[in-house]
Amino acid sequence: MKYKNFVNRNYHFLFFVLPSAVGILVFLIIPLLDVVKRSFFGGISSDFVGFDNYNTVFTNDAFRLAVKNTLLFDMISLPLLIVISLCMAYIVNNMNSKLIRFAFLVPMAIPSNSVVTVWKMLFDDAGIINGIRVMLKMEPVSFLTGQNSLYLLIGTYLWKNMGYDMLIWLTVLEMIPKDIYEAARVDGAGSVRLFFNMTLPNIRGGAYTITVLSFVNSFKVFREIYLLVGNYPDNSVYMLQHLFNNWFSKLDINKLSAAACLTAIFLFAVLGLIRLIILPHRKEDA
Repeated sequence: MKYKNFVNRNYHFLFFVLPSAVGILVFLIIPLLDVVKRSFFGGISSDFVGFDNYNTVFTNDAFRLAVKNTLLFDMISLPLLIVISLCMAYIVNNMNSKLIRFAFLVPMAIPSNSVVTVWKMLFDDAGIINGIRVMLKMEPVSFLTGQNSLYLLIGTYLWKNMGYDMLIWLTVLEMIPKDIYEAARVDGAGSVRLFFNMTLPNIRGGAYTITVLSFVNSFKVFREIYLLVGNYPDNSVYMLQHLFNNWFSKLDINKLSAAACLTAIFLFAVLGLIRLIILPHRKEDA
């Protein structure tokens, strides 16, 4: 009787958890383990090849180019997005206007296909901007090749995610007690000192969340660049997503699996580094 009551009292939640657990196991964990397994086997013969697939990936010029471009894009776009969105949130928070907050979220509601259509109208070699430059007797500019294509990709990422990050920053800023600001103003602190001495130390937890989300969202900008320039864009914007998509279309499963494992390890390392930088471990006082 006691055993039956123990089961009823402590394990009834399994009826609710089990369906989700089975779904995660079947659709996430097992495929993930299969990818890890395939990275050590040949694509056709299914023979164990050890780290040969990883050596092939490391020596692949397309993989090196994609990694370099992805790192460059993240190193430029992430700091810009985080800093600019924080500044905008700080300004909008003082305005207390719901209309302005809504306006910054509009880019997120626009489908990628619509964005690409507008971008082509504006930035194509025969687009509106080059048409205006010709009218002003200026040389046309190619926005879809060379470094200009990277700047266009960064601008698209910032435009698309600025409102999302700003909204989270606003939530974080509103959680800071107003009393500490009032006490600091009484002591003679100005706006700049309030920002650096009061605001920044109190938004560290939110900064970690926003940085992680911004890093994850940086991989979603592939939709726009793919629809804009296709499978094989200019070398300056050939990203890891292009590489994975092309290898998948060619059924290079062995190289794709090895590259996916390397990318996963890199992502976890970056997320861990971000945590160490933004949320340093603090030893509790004895």
